[in-house]
Amino acid sequence: MSSVATNRFTDESRLGISGKVLAACAAQNRAALIAYLPVGYPSVDQSLEAFRALTDGVGVDLVEIGIPYSDPVLDGIVIQHATTKALSRGVRTRDAFRAARAVAERGCTPLVMTYWNLIEQYGPDEFARDLKEAGGAGVITPDLTPDEAGVWRAATDKYELDRIFLVAPSSTDDRIASTMAACRGWVYATSVMGVTGTRTTTSSAAPVIASRARAADHQLPVGIGLGVSNGDQAAEVAKYADAVIVGSALLRCLDSDGADMPGDLDRLRALVDELADGVRRGRA
Repeated sequence: MSSVATNRFTDESRLGISGKVLAACAAQNRAALIAYLPVGYPSVDQSLEAFRALTDGVGVDLVEIGIPYSDPVLDGIVIQHATTKALSRGVRTRDAFRAARAVAERGCTPLVMTYWNLIEQYGPDEFARDLKEAGGAGVITPDLTPDEAGVWRAATDKYELDRIFLVAPSSTDDRIASTMAACRGWVYATSVMGVTGTRTTTSSAAPVIASRARAADHQLPVGIGLGVSNGDQAAEVAKYADAVIVGSALLRCLDSDGADMPGDLDRLRALVDELADGVRRGRA
């Protein structure tokens, strides 16, 4: 049996929309599955097909919509390749709201992951407003720290959006505690130092950062990202995390030219099924 308690999430005001999804999964004695894909790859319309495919069958629990950015310092080569293609084909920030609406219409909960500069250029209040209107639950901001997020915290409070900040193995205990206190929904714990991408094994730092985060704030769910690529790895991470986040492995299912989307979507659904099975047997 896992050491992850399933009944510790009692402060609903801090869980927001996405955190309540994770808490519901914990009540089933399993981790949640969060899937990342960038909007606009291979094209905007084809990416909407891919987002919908993530919700087919058992499907994922949360969908993380990435907004392509010209300087993706935390993204690995697979995501960088896809977002570069998407930018060259004309993707825009507002396309993320189309994606959020497509996911919400399928009965799944959408989040956006974006670098702060894009929100700042769009306008924090306007971005929060438009995401809320599209059915979005919240935003993951990998390069924004809570002590620099006053404007964003005000906007997310105004529109009742979740705000998910990141902690890393290098974070001090005080930084982990203060970051989690600023979150609403859950906290994104990166399990390795460096950029994103699939790996042949999960990081040995993953259970450590999850444990440190839980010790700092047991009321907030902890999602682990960076490296999961198959069902066995998902099952391993699900033993100690409240959510397993997968991105690059899913993105590899999509070809850059979109010439065989039916085949790509079949591969995507098959991998989602494998990962969904993994998070469900992780604590069995």
